[in-house]
Amino acid sequence: MRKFSGKQLLVATHNKGKLEEIAALLTPFGIAYVSAGEMGLPEPEETETTFIGNARIKAHAATSATGLPALADDSGIEVDGLNGAPGVYTADWAETPNGRDFVKAMTRTWDELEAVNAPHPRNARFRATMVLAWPDGHDEVFEGKVEGQLVWPMRGAQGHGYDPMFQPDGYHITFAEMDPAEKNRISHRADAFGKLVACFEGIKA
Repeated sequence: MRKFSGKQLLVATHNKGKLEEIAALLTPFGIAYVSAGEMGLPEPEETETTFIGNARIKAHAATSATGLPALADDSGIEVDGLNGAPGVYTADWAETPNGRDFVKAMTRTWDELEAVNAPHPRNARFRATMVLAWPDGHDEVFEGKVEGQLVWPMRGAQGHGYDPMFQPDGYHITFAEMDPAEKNRISHRADAFGKLVACFEGIKA
C-alpha cells in the first residue's frame, strides 16, 4: 500500500455535508486539505455503474487537474426491498431542475417500498468507497458499509442525504437524529476511512 506523504490533500467533492464528514475524519492527522468545490473544479460525469468506478473518476479527474493527491468518495444507499436500488444512482433520485432534493428521493423510496408491499423491517445499508489517487495514476481503494433499516416518516435535522430515514442497527434513532460525532464514528464513510488510515500511518497532528 502506498503511503500518503504530501503536505496537502485534495478532497474531490462539491458536497458540503460529505466534506464536513471527511474533514472530521482527517482532523486527527493534521492533514491540510482543500475541496474540489473550493478550487472551482468542474464535477466530472459519473459514467460507471459501481461505487468504485465513480470514485475513481472523481479522484483521478481531481488529481490530474491539480497535481495534488486526491481523495474521492462515492456512496449511496442500497434498499433490500428494491433489489438494491437506488445504489449508485442515489444522488440521481434526488436530482431536480433546481438541484438535489433528498426529501423527494426519500419519499420516492418509501412510496416504491409501499407499492411492492416490502416486508418490515425494511433493511438497507449505506455503502461508501474511498479512492486515494496520485498524479502518476496510482490509486488505493477502500470500501465501507453500515447496516440498518428505513423508517417513516423522516426523523431528525442533522446529517444530509438519506440520513433522516436511515436507522442504523443497534440504535433507535436515525442518522439525522444522531450527534454528528457519533454518526461519524459508525458511518459507512468511517468504516472505509478506518481502512484508509493505513495510508496515513506515521503522520501526526
